[in-house]
Amino acid sequence: MNEQTERVNKIQIKNIPWRITFDTNPDDCNLNCVMCEEHSPYSPTHKARVKGELPYRRMEIETIEQIMAECAPLGLKEIIPSTMGEPLIYKHMTRIIQLCHDFSVKLNLTTNGTFPRYGAEKWAQLIVPVGSDVKLSWNGTSQSSQSLVMINNDFEKNMENLRTFIRVRNEHYSTGGNYCSVTLQMTFMEMNLHQVPKVVELAIKEGVDRVKGHHLWAHFSEIKEQNLRRDEKAIGRWNRIARECIEIAENNLLPNGKKIILANIYPINPGHGGELHPDAICPFLGQEAWVNHEGRFDPCCSPDELRKSLGYFGNVSENGLTSIWESSDYKELVKNYMQNDVCKQCNMRQVVG
Repeated sequence: MNEQTERVNKIQIKNIPWRITFDTNPDDCNLNCVMCEEHSPYSPTHKARVKGELPYRRMEIETIEQIMAECAPLGLKEIIPSTMGEPLIYKHMTRIIQLCHDFSVKLNLTTNGTFPRYGAEKWAQLIVPVGSDVKLSWNGTSQSSQSLVMINNDFEKNMENLRTFIRVRNEHYSTGGNYCSVTLQMTFMEMNLHQVPKVVELAIKEGVDRVKGHHLWAHFSEIKEQNLRRDEKAIGRWNRIARECIEIAENNLLPNGKKIILANIYPINPGHGGELHPDAICPFLGQEAWVNHEGRFDPCCSPDELRKSLGYFGNVSENGLTSIWESSDYKELVKNYMQNDVCKQCNMRQVVG
């Protein structure tokens, strides 16, 4: 059995995805983060939508209602509204929260931390009772460092929102309610590299459960030099920071006495040619599913043009999700995904064990 076969054989297809991500409103956001596929100042599609040359993509709520009704009785545990764009702008967001109550499904949310429309207090009151985890985009520990990455961001307001959300979470949990974990989520780049340990320290001080991050998808030529996997020197800089973060986490406890969780913060072997780890496997195939704004089934969260290159598997509105999940085309992808260049260089693969 060769190395690739061993790698692939670690993936077992569940009977139903345990989590589904819905691309509810990928083109709606009140910030312009430099690395964002859609909202970066460097994004040609963002500029085209602002000019009215491309339509804004927004999912019909009926698609979500249909899939949750189909999959919740079969074992669906969790859903994620759009991780591209700001999901709290989506006009049906409160309906999604109600669906989570109705079907006893958890909500996993990624937000930019501005809590648009209702503010942090009300959103926390709505989200915490059904939330599994809320990830707040976070790329610095000051206005200057945060806004370098997250353009138009108000850092002090974000700090206020973070503290409000954690307070509401703690109050809810203290009365016997659901515990919704809180994560600060980064994109690891040259421009915020030295902020990573500082974010870990801030998270510990504020009672955040986890700091999670991903290495950069360099969508645009203007940010290719921000990629920390691009050469051995860049990898060396990242590795020193990763070790510093691990040491901080080991030696400093959260206010509740627990250790903070670090996700995807570990040294990279320079000899792997930029690949995170040759034994890392896909954490999504056979486990989770994505549904784009039109109902197209997607196998993972890679940038849209890249994931479309993995094949077309069907539309959930027409075929239902379970029939696509059980199809021979999807099973073939799960079996042979490491034959795709997209998967070989994916920065989301994880080491198991």
